[in-house]
Amino acid sequence: MKLGVVGLPNVGKSTLFNAITHAGAECANYPFCTIEPNVGIVAVPDNRLEVLGKLYNTKKITPAVVEFVDIAGLVKGASKGEGLGNKFLANIRETDAIVHVVRCFEDENITHVDDSIDPLRDIETINLELVFADIDSVKKRLDKAISMTKTGDKKYKIEAEFLQRLFNHLSEGLPARTLSMTDEEREYLNTLFLLTAKPVIYTANISEDDMGKDENSLPLVKKVIDFANSENAEHLVICAKTEEELSMLDPEDQAMFLEELGLKESGLDRLVKASYRLLGLISYLTAGEKEVRAWTIEIGTKAPQAAGKIHTDFERGFIRAEIVDYDVLVELGSFNAAKEKGKVRSEGKEYVLKDGDVVLFRFNV
Repeated sequence: MKLGVVGLPNVGKSTLFNAITHAGAECANYPFCTIEPNVGIVAVPDNRLEVLGKLYNTKKITPAVVEFVDIAGLVKGASKGEGLGNKFLANIRETDAIVHVVRCFEDENITHVDDSIDPLRDIETINLELVFADIDSVKKRLDKAISMTKTGDKKYKIEAEFLQRLFNHLSEGLPARTLSMTDEEREYLNTLFLLTAKPVIYTANISEDDMGKDENSLPLVKKVIDFANSENAEHLVICAKTEEELSMLDPEDQAMFLEELGLKESGLDRLVKASYRLLGLISYLTAGEKEVRAWTIEIGTKAPQAAGKIHTDFERGFIRAEIVDYDVLVELGSFNAAKEKGKVRSEGKEYVLKDGDVVLFRFNV
């Protein structure tokens, strides 16, 4: 899973990304944490892994991970190639979702590119650049579809009608993801790889003084929340400066710091969980003495395809999946004990995996 972190200059985007990359550096069990300066990988928080690790006395714990890409170069006119516009747009196109950082704090020492704090204006600036880029893409596809209707093939007529509706929607300054469409139309939309079709987490960056306050009591934050709700998008309230400080601490000191702030988990952990919800992802687990590991799959994934996440041979030669619920496994103490109690289920090719399933795949190639 790859998420692009975007935002105007001086909104806290780089501070948040620094927190992400520092946090990634602490994931010692993962083979690499920072691929290059603008990419960071962090673990998906999952307490179940530690529990299973102790249960199996495992040698290695490997969490599911999220890759964050720091996307730079956005200025007004990016869709026309201003600044690093072309590179910026290409980088977003390669991501699964967008983390849109919005400034919701006042600080006379940190200037704003527009000389005032207005989160809705900032959101509109970025969204419009993405819309403009999508309009160009859709117009090319629309012109081609219209020309192909001359062949008499009905599918081109249907395609042209949808593209015209999409073009009109974008021309009103609205993102593609807010267009009402059928499941078939949404499948077609996914083939267009539009920037504004990507799901978004609007991330309100607040000051340290505002931490712990009711989100709806902060006027600037309330604007971001209301806007996110209007798009049925995810929202998150975070203090990037505090997250950066937290990321520098070891786990014990982090826990103490969070307790002092009256928080149960870091903003970064909440961001990762929000990205899972946004993209409809869950984790199934494998456990043994050699390794305990979480595997990321989409909701609705069937057993053979889930097995293919481990190795293509597992999917190709899939026989069955032996599954025990995580809570049952922990309660009974071992996979064998669960089997003796009749708590291990044997599931076939049509079984849809659930979050927290502990799985042993049987296959033959």
